[in-house]
Amino acid sequence: MARVIKSIRMKLAGHVARMQKSVYRVLVGKPEGNRQHGRPRCRWEDNIKINLQGMGCVGMDWNDLAQDRYRWRVLVNAVMNPSRSIKCGASLD
Repeated sequence: MARVIKSIRMKLAGHVARMQKSVYRVLVGKPEGNRQHGRPRCRWEDNIKINLQGMGCVGMDWNDLAQDRYRWRVLVNAVMNPSRSIKCGASLD
């Protein structure tokens, strides 16, 4: 069940990353005002980065990956099928 949620979250993030900049700013923007005390809440962008790190794609810019639909679709499918190995580099085929 968690893999399904992760893949849906990543599909939506890729879709929003390819949208107009006004919609994209809502995803990665920082709200104005004061934060509450305690641990900072995890943002959507943080969840996407955590999912990529879990797949071994450390240091990759997820926004650049999402611009290429084919490469992003390969990553989303790898989230659904963890036994499938992928290479997170310049050639993601």
